[in-house]
Amino acid sequence: MKEIGKLLIFMGFFLLLIGILLTLLERLPFGLGRLPGDIVIKKDGFTFYFPLATSIVLSIILSIVLTLVFILLKR
Repeated sequence: MKEIGKLLIFMGFFLLLIGILLTLLERLPFGLGRLPGDIVIKKDGFTFYFPLATSIVLSIILSIVLTLVFILLKR
């Protein structure tokens, strides 16, 4: 049970850091959520937004980070 508790604390801290980073990254000029591959359709009184490129970039970054974390935890 002790290991599960540590894992939950680590995951909570990790999610907090991601939330802070996303909040700060929103202020940068290139800003996540406004990448060239994101799909935006605007019609009269309707806006459809699908962040395709942003999702792919975040997926790649999270895959790399989690792989490194799991490698470090195995030691």
